[in-house]
Amino acid sequence: MADSDFPGWHGTTIIGVRKGNEVVVAGDGQVSLGQTVIKGTARKVRRLSPGGQDVVCGFAGSTADAFTLLERLEAKLEATPGQLARAAVELAKDWRTDKYLQKLEAMLIVTDGKELLVITGAGDVLEPEHGIAAIGSGGNFALAAARGLMDTDQSAEQIARKAMAIAADICVYTNGNVTVETIGT
Repeated sequence: MADSDFPGWHGTTIIGVRKGNEVVVAGDGQVSLGQTVIKGTARKVRRLSPGGQDVVCGFAGSTADAFTLLERLEAKLEATPGQLARAAVELAKDWRTDKYLQKLEAMLIVTDGKELLVITGAGDVLEPEHGIAAIGSGGNFALAAARGLMDTDQSAEQIARKAMAIAADICVYTNGNVTVETIGT
């Protein structure tokens, strides 16, 4: 089967929301292959604790690729304690220049409670505007929903959960089985 014939792994919505002293990363649990739901209870949001640091990560894309990147991020965080942005830039630099890593197909949202970043294989480390980051097939739906909810009195977690529910209603590659990790500043 040629690569172009392969239906491809689709799906996931990951959102990071910062409001007040709270940062939340939430992700759905659906894994799809083509038009088939393979699993509905995947856990795509993880808490890392390299060297005693508390970092929350969400990933979209290939699971194996994402786990490879999370391991590399942990190593970068251990080498640069308390410097999430520096570790993220070092990871993005490696991801962009290493021939093995260049083939990895995933994106990450990471936060230590102070910074909220998106890391891509194109070498990007992005700090989103408005305190909201979203990736994955339903990311734009969740982003729009969260932006509309930011001026309400809802908490970061409430906004993330509502945005994920809206994305799950619109995106066929996103389900309502949500994992949420919260980190304070």
